[in-house]
Amino acid sequence: MTHPDEECPCGGTIINEVSWDPKYPTDFDTLPGRKYFTCINFENDGFHFRQPWVFGVQEEVEMLRKRVDAMAAEIAELKYNLTRPNPTTP
Repeated sequence: MTHPDEECPCGGTIINEVSWDPKYPTDFDTLPGRKYFTCINFENDGFHFRQPWVFGVQEEVEMLRKRVDAMAAEIAELKYNLTRPNPTTP
């Protein structure tokens, strides 16, 4: 996923763009106001980044869910380690 804080492979900045009218052939299903993460240098030549905003957000949510699951597992392990009897004490 390319996040707005990242760069396009061409080195261009990723911006938030709102497509009010279909501008490119890939906009055939675009409703007015559809949001995109787009390279500031975007040309419809396949060399620049342009992703529907919803796809980027879905990928970000999936990544965050994985991180939360990993942290929950770590917390459970730490709780277990804190509450179990210490086998080395008499």
